[in-house]
Amino acid sequence: MEVKIEQSWKTALAEEFEKPYFESLVHYLRSEKAAGKVIYPPGSQIFRAFDLTPVDKVKVVILGQDPYHGPGQ
Repeated sequence: MEVKIEQSWKTALAEEFEKPYFESLVHYLRSEKAAGKVIYPPGSQIFRAFDLTPVDKVKVVILGQDPYHGPGQ
């Protein structure tokens, strides 16, 4: 699957982007959007953090879920 992120992250995460769970997640988000649901953050910003810092500059990765629930958050 083609994911638009900074090249070093694309290389590091390439195997993840090909796994069934990732394809299922993408399909789910697309179908929800097609049904008129609002998705946060917007699709163009889902991987924004990966665009801001190349993988070789990362010292720590903190995984979590941001509670986006409205515009401008």
